Amino acid sequence: MEIAKNTSEKYQKIIEAATKVFAKKGFYNSKVADIAAEADVADGTIYLYFKNKDDILISIFEHSMDVFISTVKKTLETSLDPAEKLELFIKLHLELVEKNPYVAQVLQIELRQSSKFMKEYDVRKFKAYLEIISEIIQQGQSKGVFNNNLDLHVLSRAIFGAVDEMALEWILLKKKKYTLESCAKQLANVFINGLKKCSEGETVKTKIA
Repeated sequence: MEIAKNTSEKYQKIIEAATKVFAKKGFYNSKVADIAAEADVADGTIYLYFKNKDDILISIFEHSMDVFISTVKKTLETSLDPAEKLELFIKLHLELVEKNPYVAQVLQIELRQSSKFMKEYDVRKFKAYLEIISEIIQQGQSKGVFNNNLDLHVLSRAIFGAVDEMALEWILLKKKKYTLESCAKQLANVFINGLKKCSEGETVKTKIA
């Protein structure tokens, strides 16, 4: 059976329903029938768009990354300053976590429990995410704002890791101890100050072979 294209309204409806079901029940405790009921479609309709439950989970990830990457690229066009771009990037990531709690729950918790995703999925969308960070750092280097002696691969993953960890903690906290807006500002300050060129006479050895 040929899987339908993912541009239809019904596809989007199923994605939204699955996100809500996975967030509330957990991926392994959820059934395709639960998703169909939430989306108000027949069980068989799900299989017109997705191969199985794992395929739905991966599709949620891909859809969310597409939305985020598109939003980020459009927003970053408004700024020419690399430091400001990095702050905007971090802020947008955490804003989407706060504004889309079901999506955040699925991506931060449920996705990590899928052995199929962790072992088999070619994370091209995640690579595109990291490339945005690398491009911001490279722009900063070309403008003489950031240190040239930096490993882009390591730094892009370090920035992602820090933002991802704070998003995960915020989701798990029953009583929020901080706002994600304040968190974004602090993370941005730490990384921007670390990336900036040292003043004359100082040296920083950050290149990893």
